[in-house]
Amino acid sequence: MRPNVSEKKRWTQIVVGVVCMIATANIQYAWTLFVPEIQSTFGWDRASIQIAFTIFVLVQTWLTPIEGYFIDKYGPRAMVAFGALFMGASWVINSQATSLAGFYLGAAVGGIGVGCIYATCINNALKWFPDRRGLAVGLTAGGYGMGSAATILPIASMIQSSGFQSTFLFFGILQGILAFVAAMFLRAPSKDEVKVSDKIAQSRRDYTLTEAMRTKLFWLMFFMFICVVTGGMMAVAQLGVIAQDLGVKNYSVNLYFFTMAALPLALMLDRIMNGISRPLFGWISDNIGREKTMVIAFTLEGLGIIALGYFGHNPYAFLILSGVVFLAWGEVYSLFSALAGDAFGTKHIGKIYGVLYCAKGIGALFVPVGNLLMEATGTWATVLYTVASMDLLAAFLAIVALRPILAEHVRRSGIAHPATRDEVAPAADGKSSLARA
Repeated sequence: MRPNVSEKKRWTQIVVGVVCMIATANIQYAWTLFVPEIQSTFGWDRASIQIAFTIFVLVQTWLTPIEGYFIDKYGPRAMVAFGALFMGASWVINSQATSLAGFYLGAAVGGIGVGCIYATCINNALKWFPDRRGLAVGLTAGGYGMGSAATILPIASMIQSSGFQSTFLFFGILQGILAFVAAMFLRAPSKDEVKVSDKIAQSRRDYTLTEAMRTKLFWLMFFMFICVVTGGMMAVAQLGVIAQDLGVKNYSVNLYFFTMAALPLALMLDRIMNGISRPLFGWISDNIGREKTMVIAFTLEGLGIIALGYFGHNPYAFLILSGVVFLAWGEVYSLFSALAGDAFGTKHIGKIYGVLYCAKGIGALFVPVGNLLMEATGTWATVLYTVASMDLLAAFLAIVALRPILAEHVRRSGIAHPATRDEVAPAADGKSSLARA
């Protein structure tokens, strides 16, 4: 097959994957727009409503290992089409819900749908681009992070004009149809359509899920994932509430060429920054390594969250700092998935990254806890400083723990260094891992 034809095919897969991600993004990222309206309509407390968000994330993440099994068995097309039906149905259920149980059901259905689509598209990107995993996964995940940027204002406008129930119904059907149609163009690559990286050390063999979970590297990645994802998850779910409590939600920001309320403008800008960060930091990691990129991004996020706690009462500072937080947080989904593919191979990556991705579900448990902590202390500063500390801890671990443990993993599993790709590290028994393979 001619290289240019293969390149065209695999970039087409990235484009289709991005479209699928865009169609699913609002299920998570637009939720914060609906919470105040749901509370105003039914009078439930915030913590009870936000349980729906937690259920969504738990279902989306904790079912990912199972979805990884079905991805390997049935392929990307069937999995995304199945997910599209559930994803669309979730907001239809929300549009009819009149009880907390109804919204919880909608969240669970949405979690299944989004989980199927997200896991499949990330899995497909990892397989098509072993030579540029960071960029490919970053672009795909960027569609999920930035996908709601174009629809934040229409959704906010429709909520105000037609009510949140009609908005749930219209966009649920629209997004479900879009993802279903896009699914028809997805497929997995054949062996002659991919090539390995000449810059990043990558595994010469494919680990099974059991083998991966027996390594120190896997559990260190899992812990670091939890630390970093918690702060971003809390910002995603609570940004509207934080803006309201800081007194900047309805402040009109004048940017000379247009004027807009601080919250919807922040949400739009944050989605853009979130989307940009994934391919940007993914591309950086393809060139300087995953660990160094993690240090930069995690430190930036931690400092951004601390600054948001100090200066968030100023609407302009709120806009800028929330953008910084989302810029630094979005890359978590490109770096950990790319690193997992590098270290453990791609044959079973659906299951392996599926378990790693469960870290997001654990982080989601802290979303309602954040509300409770804020109510107990009377300020969001306590919450923000706590999650910032977790980000800075992850940055520290990337240098003092991840780097040496990854190097040891390289030595033991026979991952060749790019500069000496034809060489394989000797195993403990004196035989090369390549010879044993």
